[in-house]
Amino acid sequence: MNFDLPYIPSRPEKPREKGLTMMMDKGLSFRQTEDFIESAGHLTDVIKFGFGTSLVTNRLEDKIKLYQEAGVRPYFGGTLFEAFIARGRFDDYQKFVDKMGLDLCEVSDGSIIIPQDEKCEYISKLAKNFTVFSEVGSKEEGMIISPGKWIRMMTNELQAGSWKVIAEGRESGSVGIFRRNGQPHTVLINKIIAKIKPEQILWEAPVKTQQVWFINLFGENVNLGNIAPHEVIPLECLRLGLRGDTFFNYLPDNVVIEKKQKIEAESK
Repeated sequence: MNFDLPYIPSRPEKPREKGLTMMMDKGLSFRQTEDFIESAGHLTDVIKFGFGTSLVTNRLEDKIKLYQEAGVRPYFGGTLFEAFIARGRFDDYQKFVDKMGLDLCEVSDGSIIIPQDEKCEYISKLAKNFTVFSEVGSKEEGMIISPGKWIRMMTNELQAGSWKVIAEGRESGSVGIFRRNGQPHTVLINKIIAKIKPEQILWEAPVKTQQVWFINLFGENVNLGNIAPHEVIPLECLRLGLRGDTFFNYLPDNVVIEKKQKIEAESK
């Protein structure tokens, strides 16, 4: 913080267990990566190389080192994991992650069908050497998964060794925990958090209105992902009540009332 302003909520220092911000890197150049780190690296916990971009990104190892030196943990998106699994190349996937010097990986089944027992087996194997994110939910629009099944899958995957379970929202914010119009499935989410601790979940929320919704529900230290590079600082402002949508979240009632009274008096 550049100034010690009162009534700003507390955020844990990095590395942190809650309040995570995951930025989605869909192909930043090396120079853009440097610029991102300079501007927002201190606010970012993890970086996901979106879908299969890590196979076609120039200077991938250099970018990984840049992120790591800045205290940001990069990992490959779950779609890449699925691309290896679909080809029967799980061992090669582990070798690739290890070769790139990553300590974080993602297991997902949003594009292909992986039986739950088999998915948990992958999680358990990877958890021996890496920190594991596992993603729950389909990337297919209109695919409905019952709340009970969401809860069972999340519970099983956390027990198998996942650090956090990712609630699918995609980079569009229109599937999984969201309706086609981008609105959250409130009943689904409320049923999930009745059984799973919110700090164990990372919610994919690429759209500002979705980010505001989750901050209003869980507070400033909710885990949010699929954030665009240029949206990391605006998101932090939402978390801290430094943006109109959450401006009054942390101000004491007496301060808000006094301000309103002053405005009303000056307008007369």
